[in-house]
Amino acid sequence: MTERADQFSITLAQLNPTVGDVAGNAAKVRAARARAKADGADLVMLSELFIAGYPPEDLVLKPAFQSACRAVVEELARETADGGPAVLVGTPWVEDGKLYNACALLDEGRIAAIRFKVNLPNYGVFDEKRVFARGPVSGPMTIRGVRVGVPICEDTWLEESAEYENIVECLAETGAEILVVPNGSPYARGKADIRLSVSVARVTESALPLVYLNQIGGQDELVFDGASFALNADLSVAAQLPAFEENVTTLRWKREQSGWRCHGPVAPALEPDKADYAACVLGLRDYVNKTGFPGVLLGVSGGIDSALCAAIAVDALGAKRVRGVMLPFRFTAQVSLDDAAKLAGHLGIRYEVLPISQAVHGFEAILADAFKGLPRDITEENLQARTRGTLLMAISNKTGAMVVTTGNKSEMSVGYATLYGDMNGGFNPIKDIYKTEVFRLSALRNHWKPDGALGPSGEVIPPNIITRPPTAELRENQTDQDSLPPYEVLDAILERLVEREEPLATIIGAGFDRAVVARIDRLLNIAEYKRRQAAPGVKVTRRNFGRDRRYPITNRFRDDGRPLPVADDSLVVRAGRGRSGEAFEG
Repeated sequence: MTERADQFSITLAQLNPTVGDVAGNAAKVRAARARAKADGADLVMLSELFIAGYPPEDLVLKPAFQSACRAVVEELARETADGGPAVLVGTPWVEDGKLYNACALLDEGRIAAIRFKVNLPNYGVFDEKRVFARGPVSGPMTIRGVRVGVPICEDTWLEESAEYENIVECLAETGAEILVVPNGSPYARGKADIRLSVSVARVTESALPLVYLNQIGGQDELVFDGASFALNADLSVAAQLPAFEENVTTLRWKREQSGWRCHGPVAPALEPDKADYAACVLGLRDYVNKTGFPGVLLGVSGGIDSALCAAIAVDALGAKRVRGVMLPFRFTAQVSLDDAAKLAGHLGIRYEVLPISQAVHGFEAILADAFKGLPRDITEENLQARTRGTLLMAISNKTGAMVVTTGNKSEMSVGYATLYGDMNGGFNPIKDIYKTEVFRLSALRNHWKPDGALGPSGEVIPPNIITRPPTAELRENQTDQDSLPPYEVLDAILERLVEREEPLATIIGAGFDRAVVARIDRLLNIAEYKRRQAAPGVKVTRRNFGRDRRYPITNRFRDDGRPLPVADDSLVVRAGRGRSGEAFEG
């Protein structure tokens, strides 16, 4: 019989795995275990699917990848024969021909236990039902005399589906003393409060303390913020790890009359705008570093979007890895040239001015015969943006630096960005940032930067860029018909249309002008093809926890703004008990 323990130390390894880097992720496990061993810990805990990196998407379906993950888990298991702490690590696992999202306990030189994720999310950015098999409901593991329940991420999110198994209830009924939850939970504004409320509900229901470990890092468009925490059984905060940075912390739990209890460090939470900015920095940094680019370049226009992107890039990568290029045409104002130069000077980046008049006129000359007899219109104006895009991509191809695109969510949503100019490139750190927030984040960066940011402190974005009227940022030579409402109005309407999916009648009923709402809805719909071709970028909004809005490009439905008709249920014949045959007519 295993002796009952009165103390139990868990090292939380809030780390940044790389999808597909099985050896590199294993090295992080080893380093974390060495730290845990030095701290005298009983267990070191890693996040969900840590060995593979999360989310691995269809990579996890490759037999060679599955085999590589299994082999490295076995290597790590053998290494635990040294008497050091046990390891709880997430990994893909194939058993009886089925692929599972698993968590393996490695201890005393063997794989001492395996637990499979039961509740597989299939909403928002998650697509686990397609790639993983649903695991069986299991009881707790015994680790150094303590019965530990291991629900994996979604296994605690009962609110998401009536079909979900109550894994925590099962663990409590089968003798778990403490819950440890490995997670791969992507960042979204306000997500920390949701995670906490879900965890509080599980602690309340089970009367068990809970450790919530989340990974950090960027993976394509997702950013994982870490912000791991632990709750005592009385719902007090036992520990809170910092967000957006790697952290290895050992929590020492003591058995009291009321159960296990811990008093660990509590890092302060970031306010929403600071968290969004930190997410943009981390997302860009990991996209560039994990894909192997030596650095980035971006078009610096003297406007606020490119200024914010330049600041984010320097904070992410350091000034030496960022290159700014001003590409002026005859419409470019001197104030834009001056502000762009000031920005580059404040940030300390390499900066050059490449006038594009000769290139634009060259395109116009080439097209003269093709356009003969046709009036000048927006086509000629868009040649400026396309020329800029061509030149930036040429520099990228020559130097290997990745192009950072700088379109904000407001203007990209309604098509106020030019393909192959404003939108295409390698990555867009502000793709999910509305214009009103662009202004807020720019002002914020002039007096604050995230921990670990590589850019200079203090004012980096010239105040004139922030205070200049926003209309200066719209497309050059646009007509009144093409104008947008003030950004405060535009963003409020877009938030209701995109994030909340509200009918036009509801938005109009909230006090917005009918014609303006109808126009924004129309622009949103016809710009779908552009958004499909835009560069990937950091996701920060809560809409489905990060999945892009995707509507058919070929689509004739339009909300006419009238109140929605009330459904007439009296017309519906419903099959009752004993009459199920009525539901099928052949």
